[in-house]
Amino acid sequence: MSAAATTTSAAAAWARRAVLLAGFVFLYAPIVILAVMSFNASRLVSVWGGFSIKWYAALLENVQLLQSAKISLAAAFVSATLATLLGLLAAIALARFGAFRTRMLFFGAVHAPLVLPEVVLGLALLTCFVALGVGRGFATLVIGHVTLTMCFTTVAILAALRDCDPALEEAAMDLGATPAEAFLRIALPQVAPAIASAFLLAFTLSLDDLVIASFATGPGATTLPMRIYSQVRLGVSPQINAISTLLLALVALALGLAALIAHGRARRA
Repeated sequence: MSAAATTTSAAAAWARRAVLLAGFVFLYAPIVILAVMSFNASRLVSVWGGFSIKWYAALLENVQLLQSAKISLAAAFVSATLATLLGLLAAIALARFGAFRTRMLFFGAVHAPLVLPEVVLGLALLTCFVALGVGRGFATLVIGHVTLTMCFTTVAILAALRDCDPALEEAAMDLGATPAEAFLRIALPQVAPAIASAFLLAFTLSLDDLVIASFATGPGATTLPMRIYSQVRLGVSPQINAISTLLLALVALALGLAALIAHGRARRA
């Protein structure tokens, strides 16, 4: 290889690294800045006043933010659980029940929230709740988030189910297992990582949602994104930086545990 070709190859490698670094900086620099500013002693975001954890201590006395965080976490857990269960059932119907008569209608209904703007979906939910005379609160918030996230869980689990070999389930049934037993013993362990990923995706989407929650919830069930949005319009409080950093740490911990579990399963396999 000539010296010119070697120089060109090295320059291309450095260019790829620079682009990759720029991408990471673009994606994660705001998150790092937010975490750093949560330890800022100054109340002003634009002025560094020294290292301090006083805003975390003040956060423990902010009843409204903590209550909103509890509501968001509870709604995210409940809605993610329901969305994962319903997504699993929908994926089973689409992957195992063949071409039943209303399959295309069912497929479109399940995947519709993927292409609908959130404001349209939120308005539709609000109209439905008002027409039925349902008071908005925690239950309607969960219904809205399940409606939003079920399509994502269905897509994730359906892709995993399609990769499973149905011949293994047929062999289990030939050996005396019922269809339900064959699925639980053969297919379900294979799609377990996809189910866990679907749950985490639904949990994150629910925890992050602002638009659907604005339409689906009512007094006494204000979520953390709604609380933060209402307070940010009056100025960014360091306590918001603190609780956002804690949520980031929680998500990072969950992702780390999921990665360790997946790595352990891969090593055992």
